[in-house]
Amino acid sequence: MKNIPGFPKDIDDYIAGSPSEVQEILNQIRSTIRETAPDAVETIKYQIPTFVMNENLVHFAVFKNHIGFYPTPSGIKRFQDELTSYKHAKGSVQFPIDKPIPLELIKKIVEFRVKEVKAKTHAKKKT
Repeated sequence: MKNIPGFPKDIDDYIAGSPSEVQEILNQIRSTIRETAPDAVETIKYQIPTFVMNENLVHFAVFKNHIGFYPTPSGIKRFQDELTSYKHAKGSVQFPIDKPIPLELIKKIVEFRVKEVKAKTHAKKKT
């Protein structure tokens, strides 16, 4: 990725540039994703932290009052019952900063996305 002045060059840079009161939360989310998807590559896409495994696996970002988590529409659809207490849309969910971040739910969503991406990759290799 080309470094653009004022934009984060990597996830470390993104977290370091975030408000100090949310840096630990961002590190916890990052660690949860890393542990769940050890083969995923960390990068910055759309100016936010992204994990890639043959395609975008998940993204996350900090906002004033919430952490945005972006597991693609399939990740939201699969876990819609568990996401009912959070504001969410087609491919995103908002976790309020003033409440505990559901790391176990994030882990389950990432596990689902890893399996989904591996299945797609396997199917493409067969054709």
